[in-house]
Amino acid sequence: MAGESILLVDDDAPLRALIGDFLRSHGFAVREAEGGKAMRAALAQAPSDLVILDVMMPGEDGLSCLRALQGDRAPSVIMLSALAGDIDRIVGLESGADDYVAKPCNPRELLARVRSVLRRRLPPPGPEAQASILAFAGWRLDESGWILRDPLGQPLTLSASEIRLLAALVRARGAVLNRDQLMDAVHGIDGLAYDRAIDIHISRLRRKLQERGGGGENGGDLIRTVRGAGYALTCPVERL
Repeated sequence: MAGESILLVDDDAPLRALIGDFLRSHGFAVREAEGGKAMRAALAQAPSDLVILDVMMPGEDGLSCLRALQGDRAPSVIMLSALAGDIDRIVGLESGADDYVAKPCNPRELLARVRSVLRRRLPPPGPEAQASILAFAGWRLDESGWILRDPLGQPLTLSASEIRLLAALVRARGAVLNRDQLMDAVHGIDGLAYDRAIDIHISRLRRKLQERGGGGENGGDLIRTVRGAGYALTCPVERL
């Protein structure tokens, strides 16, 4: 994992230097930015695998910056904030963050979370990747390219966590997966992920499927909640 690139966005220069030096000492290539404008300039100059983004910054806040970090080529994002309540965490995750770390944080905990997020970041498909398509209710999930296409054949943008979550449900072919199983699929087994993250990702995934699929069997009804047990796909799956 050494050498993967991180962009650290925080208006607190001493804290940026402290965290940046610590991550560099563990093999990461770290750049720093003092706010949203500098973040955009840095990303325009060169992409990053991960952005560590402070929430409370003067001018453009972290949540506004986070909304700009969307799309197929977007980096993973860890929010860093003195706001540590459940509502703050939920808002950050629902806005698209991959993880949320409260300040002040132990640098080793942040390092573990960085490694966890980067482990689950999806690698781009290589030329040797073999095509494997999972088809369900008109949707098609390309496992080699990690691309989801709607019933009209148009790609739907999902975060790395969302597409891993959907892939786990699709591969289970209707079997119920509990939260621990889904956490393993999405976040790995280090146990650092926020315990409501799966529910939040399921909610976001349902909303995106509903908006693109038009409801019914092609939309939000694709994923059912099994109270006290977990989640399951509601339709047959075919491997093409």
